[in-house]
Amino acid sequence: MGFRLPGLQRRTHVPKGYLAVYVGENQKKRFVIPISYLNEPPIQELLSRAEQEFGFDHPMGGLTIPCQEDVFLDITSRLHKP
Repeated sequence: MGFRLPGLQRRTHVPKGYLAVYVGENQKKRFVIPISYLNEPPIQELLSRAEQEFGFDHPMGGLTIPCQEDVFLDITSRLHKP
């Protein structure tokens, strides 16, 4: 089913200190990311784009980020600090 990055997991449960986001253009996939990622400039830019596109009305019921999945994975893999 692909690979998992520590700190970037797909689950049904969201642990304390993490946030579920939906990513993708047509078919959205759910990812659980550390809340600390929200302070990072690349994520801030994605959040700004989400605000411009969706405002506060997110169609998936959660935070939806208008970004290709591979771009999101690339950004978050660079943020992960071992």
